[in-house]
Amino acid sequence: MPDILKTIEQSNRSLSILIDPEKMEIDAIPAFAKAIIFTIHNLKGKLQIDQFYFFVGGSTMENVNFDKWVKELRENCNIPIVIFPGSHHQLSENADGLLFLNLISGRNSDFLIEQQVHAANKLKKTKLEVVPTGYILIDGGKETAVQRISQTLPLPQRDMDSIVNHAYAAQLMGNRLVYLEAGSGALKSVSTEIVREVTQQIDIPLIVGGGLQTIKDIQCIYDAGAQMAVVGTAIEKNIKWNG
Repeated sequence: MPDILKTIEQSNRSLSILIDPEKMEIDAIPAFAKAIIFTIHNLKGKLQIDQFYFFVGGSTMENVNFDKWVKELRENCNIPIVIFPGSHHQLSENADGLLFLNLISGRNSDFLIEQQVHAANKLKKTKLEVVPTGYILIDGGKETAVQRISQTLPLPQRDMDSIVNHAYAAQLMGNRLVYLEAGSGALKSVSTEIVREVTQQIDIPLIVGGGLQTIKDIQCIYDAGAQMAVVGTAIEKNIKWNG
């Protein structure tokens, strides 16, 4: 089992492909796993990626056997699988790790502590690598599923001080990663100015996702200091996406 946090900390550039099981039938996983290898090869060369991951999860998970879905992905790939949970129900021992998210940009107690408490009992004997992660929702120009489900508002991109303070607070609270999220299908990604300022203020790895549509978008995020970028919608629309 990979040491996910250590690998992220030691990598200059990691890239995660975000998959929502609600948007991919379990029967489609073998074909997806086979096709994504070519996409990964192309992206590795273009962006000098050190490590790839699958992030698996979604804001809702209706009519999906999450554990069975993750098991199928596990059996068809050798890329580390990290659960990116929308709730405490999204757990599976067939993954390698779990981002233990707390939505610190919002003030909804359900996503600050309640979901975590419900998950805690299930995680007491887990073999998953659990990585505490400060999750910060940034305005991406449209209402996102995270916003609707969590009933919280994203932080405006113009409010640099607030974003930086949230990120630094996440570190002080003991989180091992900070995740700036513009949301799935965002019209605009987190600005490079925000990424640069946050990375200058924190000493833990920064993940940036949402609205990354081109190689140039991702390159700019890395150049600004992020250690991991997350791509979902672009690959969801085109499995052969290479920017």
